[in-house]
Amino acid sequence: MKILTVRHLQIFIVVAETGTMSQAAKKLFISQPTVSQVIGEMEEEYGVKLFERLSRRLYITDAGSRLLGYARHVVSLFEEMEQALRYASQHRLLKVGASITVGACALTEMVKRFEEKNKDVEVNVFVDNTSVIEQKVLDSTLDLGLVEGRVESEKLVVRPVIEDELVLVCPPDHPFARRESVSVSDLEGQPFLLREGGSGTREQLESLLGERGVQVRPKWICHSSDAIVNAAAGGQGLAVLSRLLVQEAARAGRLSIVRLADAQLGRSFQLIYHKNKFLSPQMQAFLDEISPREGQAGS
Repeated sequence: MKILTVRHLQIFIVVAETGTMSQAAKKLFISQPTVSQVIGEMEEEYGVKLFERLSRRLYITDAGSRLLGYARHVVSLFEEMEQALRYASQHRLLKVGASITVGACALTEMVKRFEEKNKDVEVNVFVDNTSVIEQKVLDSTLDLGLVEGRVESEKLVVRPVIEDELVLVCPPDHPFARRESVSVSDLEGQPFLLREGGSGTREQLESLLGERGVQVRPKWICHSSDAIVNAAAGGQGLAVLSRLLVQEAARAGRLSIVRLADAQLGRSFQLIYHKNKFLSPQMQAFLDEISPREGQAGS
């Protein structure tokens, strides 16, 4: 192999994802010998094993895992370049991920404002919990993400962009609604409506409860913050949710926000992108649009 091509990297990625040469060949609509030849050429060229071959299945090596990270970024950048060259006169694409809370209460206005100012850019949005969005930004499936949970990877740039607060909510006829405040210990044994594992909202609540030695009774667990708002309003249990998310239901009298006397659950919605990501003009324009202005941080 004289030169490593994007096609080599595309084949390598599919082999790594499928774990077999035959499945990779089917997915790529090429012959299995062609796939084997490409992997063999790459291993010979660089003098490393990219896969261990055991019982008709391939297991990626440490060297292969390192290459996979680079390969995904190179292929993503190449595809972005092709798209920009082919469709620059028509439109450009920005792939934005959002955690569920952000997607429910903040992202629509952000995207609308951005697209009004950048009419040649189309924003594609993917919404899931924080851990899923983080992984998709890491593997370049998404250009950037907006999340409320803790970001684990040191490979990501993290910028706080919107200040938020988690609040305790209950239906207006709940005994807590008639109290000026409650303590964290008062939550012991209460039925709770919880987000799914991997949610930043749930992670922050569980951290507080764990620190205080308080156990609640999970009654609902779901991905949808809106479903939790409706269930709480319907008397199914207590919930801790974003103030931005519940303020409309509170104004309408469907929910009561209860003050926690001995805890504050402040946080930021955060913008994340890979530190090695090439910042295209559309990405930079989006960053500029949603970053807090001087004197307006957290607005």
